[in-house]
Amino acid sequence: MSKRNSPDMGGAAPPLALIAGPTASGKTDLAIRLALALQDTGKTAAIINADSAQVYRDLRILSARPSPEEMQGVDHRLFGAWDGAAACSAADWAQAARREIAQLHATGGVPILAGGTGLYLRTLLEGIAPVPEIDPAIRYEVRVLPTPDAYAALGLEDPGRAALLDPGDSARIARALEVVRSTGKPLAHWQERKEGGIARAVALHPLLLLPPRDWLYERCDRRFEAMLDGGAAEEVRQLLDRRLDPDLPVMRAIGVREITGWIRGEWSREEALAQGAQATRNYAKRQYTWFRGQSPVEWKRIETPNFSDISYFEILFQS
Repeated sequence: MSKRNSPDMGGAAPPLALIAGPTASGKTDLAIRLALALQDTGKTAAIINADSAQVYRDLRILSARPSPEEMQGVDHRLFGAWDGAAACSAADWAQAARREIAQLHATGGVPILAGGTGLYLRTLLEGIAPVPEIDPAIRYEVRVLPTPDAYAALGLEDPGRAALLDPGDSARIARALEVVRSTGKPLAHWQERKEGGIARAVALHPLLLLPPRDWLYERCDRRFEAMLDGGAAEEVRQLLDRRLDPDLPVMRAIGVREITGWIRGEWSREEALAQGAQATRNYAKRQYTWFRGQSPVEWKRIETPNFSDISYFEILFQS
């Protein structure tokens, strides 16, 4: 994500607060604290979800979606907005987020983006590559290729992209190969023409929460155990009863596979707990690495635990 606007740019651009970071880092609590403080000054504020699991209404518990009590009366948007039977892509989410942000700006409100899905945030701020629709026959042809064969083909047809990808990254390899075969242009060609980004139209106030990893992982462990104690198994049972496509994002959410194995008697509750906690830690690690490496260096980073200071956003109270 590249720099567009920063908190000191001023001007007429409407404000957009952004609180991002890995799961269990405290984003929701800080966003609610900020929204309440803004409301105390007479401003309108709303939190817009930027988490790819919290968009699904089926995953209230497993996504750690804030409860009505935790929301403390603050307006929360795009939480549980999609049914699990419909995949929410980054483009889908960005389109919805743009609408919510525009609506808040039209009434003088302050949108607060909160979430840990970097691809969602990048798509919203920078836009999306206008790749033409892929020929279904080419998509099928590519998707049935074994990953080593697809990677070898990509090395011949789009060597630049192949050099950037891990040979085992089947999803990105397939995407790059189907794009070059269907459009005749490499993916980089389309990515240079990104459309729909809002970064230049807002005064962005970004804050990254990157607390110590040991602290973060311990919170991940406690969170997954609390999910199991709080009804996550029943949530997964309801998902299984719907017989959804196992490739849908909602069925691949962290905890679904681990709890499904317990429900079906394939392993014990203790093993489900151990697997789920490990999967959550692995996800937090990937998010941590992504935000540390992919976010603009100008974005403020907080590396202390339990961060609750909203003074960084002081300019929002003055505008």
